[in-house]
Amino acid sequence: MPLYKDFSDDVATVLVWEYDENEMLDPVELLEPENQYKILGYHPNKIAEVLMVRKMLKTVLPDHKILYRENGEPYLFPQDQHISVSHSFPLAALAISKNKVGIDLEKRKEKIRYIRHKFILHEDIFIDNNEEVDFLTAIWCVKEALYKIHHSKHWSLKKHYDVLPFELHANFTVKSRVYDLENEDFFKARISFFDNYCLAIVD
Repeated sequence: MPLYKDFSDDVATVLVWEYDENEMLDPVELLEPENQYKILGYHPNKIAEVLMVRKMLKTVLPDHKILYRENGEPYLFPQDQHISVSHSFPLAALAISKNKVGIDLEKRKEKIRYIRHKFILHEDIFIDNNEEVDFLTAIWCVKEALYKIHHSKHWSLKKHYDVLPFELHANFTVKSRVYDLENEDFFKARISFFDNYCLAIVD
């Protein structure tokens, strides 16, 4: 069954699909004509991710399609709802909501330790280094999800996105902040750890 996980609530539909080599993923059937050129030269795994997202969309909103703004941001047409997309092969995730929504799906990898300095600032005060990889993965996911709904090309994950202190659980909620010298906005993120993956949902 390719539908792997369902994290939907009363605010957003959030689905995770798992690649199955026996599943039919036909680009002509699933991919919008406007986007057929985008997959030229893609690695087969990347093509599968793109098509899995389309298959999820067809199960929820069969009359909608995904298009892209000039900056590469995906959006739904008709534009009556918001979406967010994330991939980490063999999984792909899709969120749909009446409100702005951002998701990020990441596989748990030890090498995240080596880029800690690129996205961690204030979070250093509460990260337990005995569980460093899980803390870093959760924080990275939240900041990436935040970036998808509240971003600027001039901002960095380290300097403009904060995740407030939390303790690790399989499923939990954290508070987070996006800020610059003039403004700040606060958000809540749902975090789920499952099968060596982490999923963050900001809505």
